Amino acid sequence: MAPAADRPGYWGRPTSTLDWCEDNYAVSFHIAEFWNTVSNLIMILPPIYGAIQTIKDGLEIRYVFAYLGLTAVGIGSWCFHMTLQYKMQLLDELPMIYSCCVFVYCLYECFKPKNSINYFPIVVLLLFSVSVTVVYLQWKEPIFHQVMYGTLVACLVLRSVFIVTWVYPWLRPLSYTSLTVFMMGFLLWNIDNIFCDTLREARQKLPPVVGAVTQFHAWWHILTGLGSYLHILFSLHTRTTYLKHRPKVKFICGVWPVIRVEPPKKN
Repeated sequence: MAPAADRPGYWGRPTSTLDWCEDNYAVSFHIAEFWNTVSNLIMILPPIYGAIQTIKDGLEIRYVFAYLGLTAVGIGSWCFHMTLQYKMQLLDELPMIYSCCVFVYCLYECFKPKNSINYFPIVVLLLFSVSVTVVYLQWKEPIFHQVMYGTLVACLVLRSVFIVTWVYPWLRPLSYTSLTVFMMGFLLWNIDNIFCDTLREARQKLPPVVGAVTQFHAWWHILTGLGSYLHILFSLHTRTTYLKHRPKVKFICGVWPVIRVEPPKKN
């Protein structure tokens, strides 16, 4: 949606090229879009825990970058939806490209020797990131960013399908759950964009708590954040299985999935 530049708030008039369906400053706390802001916690706290656990397990640093990349997206998105300022929008959108490039590298390099570094894909992904950044700074068209991000996601989907079809078919539930959750978020994101006027009218008639459930852009954050997190688990599971470790998916308090990796058995 176009920015609501006529509605100044705590952070000044919006300067972003996008403004979503949530009414600005409908809730206090000096937050432009309250639900779109706080929903980013799912992309901030769990990946920090994952990065710490990855370090404790002595796993490759690339997966620490993957977790922290997702955290960076969550922090950037928090700042953007809190302020609706263009600089904060860039802090949201550009890390989406950078973190997804890390995901691509991890997944396409999962069948290489331990601690190996392949500089060719690193250079290609770095050039891709720089090119997208330069073009997007000059051509402030959100659709360009969305297409570039979608291209990276398509690369991840194709690689994931190859892995669960030809290499580790028992990882299909984890891979397909990640993809399904992500696509559910994408569906709600589109519903929020297309039926915004209808949703806003409905929220005026619904109790505040019920109306909050119709904040589908916030659900996009929750579901794509969870889908991305599950993708990291899938990528890490694939990698550690190849390295002869013993990864297992476990649940904190029976709810939140994490990877526990035991070292290879000694002969």
